[in-house]
Amino acid sequence: MSDIADVPPAIVGRLRVICGELPEAYEEPAWIGLRWRIRRRTFLHVYTTDERGSAYIDMDDPAILMTFRAPPGELAALAHAGPPFFRADWGVNVVGMVLDDETDWVEVAELVTDSYRVQAPRRLAFRLKAGG
Repeated sequence: MSDIADVPPAIVGRLRVICGELPEAYEEPAWIGLRWRIRRRTFLHVYTTDERGSAYIDMDDPAILMTFRAPPGELAALAHAGPPFFRADWGVNVVGMVLDDETDWVEVAELVTDSYRVQAPRRLAFRLKAGG
């Protein structure tokens, strides 16, 4: 397990605000970076690549990557959209996104919320949709 030192504090702070709005979501260290979970299901993982890069995307320099779950209707569109998105093939519904200075944080909030809905028990996902 790693600590969060590999993810810039500003990125962690923004993601904490987004995930803090999701019922019963919690944060924990992952094998690299951080992940957020609902019950025992991961809906968001963020980490910084090292000099070895990533198995999912070719990058010349280290980058901050976020992987998340996408609902079926969005999965293909995101996976084929090109940068900053990429397909992470470790799960049937996992997509990744490069986080950088151009990141649209409103879009990130929507993607993270959708990912939570994919992984959350129906009761919690319904509470989120109902605004409670």
